[in-house]
Amino acid sequence: MKLRFSTRKLEKSVESFSAIQRHYGNMAKKVDIRLQQLSAASNLEKLIHLNGLKCHELHAERSGELSVRISPNHRIVFRADHEPPPEKEDGGLDWKLVTAIVITAIAVDYH
Repeated sequence: MKLRFSTRKLEKSVESFSAIQRHYGNMAKKVDIRLQQLSAASNLEKLIHLNGLKCHELHAERSGELSVRISPNHRIVFRADHEPPPEKEDGGLDWKLVTAIVITAIAVDYH
C-alpha cells in the first residue's frame, strides 16, 4: 500500500530507524515492522491474515479510522487515502479497494 502521513512531524519520526528509536523507544522495532507490513500489503484486506496485527476499524469519535497493534496498549492509527473512501454495498469500508492510507498517529494508547 501507499503510505502517507498526516503531518510532516509524524513523517520525520519514521524517516530512518534511528529516528524511530528516538521517537518510539522500546517500541521502535515493532513500529518499523508494522510500517513495513503496511507498505508491503497490496491492499488493506491482506492485513487481516497477519498474526498479531489485529487490524480493525475504530468507532465513536475515531469513526473512519483504523488501527493495527504495536503492543497490547499501543496502535498505529490511519484512514483510507481515497476520496471518497471505497464502500461495500452495505455501506462499510471495502478493505479490498483500499490501496493507500494516511497514518494519523503512531504509538497512541486510545483505550
